[in-house]
Amino acid sequence: MNAIERWNRLEVKSGEWRLCLAANRWGTRRAIARFFGVVSRLGDGVFWYTLMGVLALTLGARGAQAAAHMAATGIAALLIYRALKKHTRRPRPFRAHEGIVAHIPPLDEYSFPSGHTLHAVSFTLVACAYFPWLAAVLVPFTLLVAASRVVLGLHFPSDVLAAAMIASGLAGFSLWLVRGVSLFA
Repeated sequence: MNAIERWNRLEVKSGEWRLCLAANRWGTRRAIARFFGVVSRLGDGVFWYTLMGVLALTLGARGAQAAAHMAATGIAALLIYRALKKHTRRPRPFRAHEGIVAHIPPLDEYSFPSGHTLHAVSFTLVACAYFPWLAAVLVPFTLLVAASRVVLGLHFPSDVLAAAMIASGLAGFSLWLVRGVSLFA
């Protein structure tokens, strides 16, 4: 049994593909697909790099520290998700199941875990540790990024959930590493 067959068997057994299909069908509405496509594009990095730049340029040394911390966490997230994708080789929903459509082209071949979600959650947790008031904007945006990956047919819900859990651990560990720094000053 090859990797695609193993993943398909797991998805059918869990019923996850049905949830993925339902979300993906919601994305067939042009306005919804367009909206989540923009959210996904911003989640490619544009939003996060802009945020890091704004923090570094406008909030003094603490903003620069937060931006550097986010950048370091982002590099770690990149290494983690690339290694996991290479190892797990889970096919994307639109490749694994008829009826699921990719509403935008994927950035890479494999589905597990969602790199967009991994970065969004880790960046949000780190940024909010420095500046809690950012949560009002970052948490809703992060939730939209995560949802966009399923609606657009690029990830299964478990890809997104796993990425959020990995990101939470990564952000928590990175914040623990700088525990000598007062993060809530």
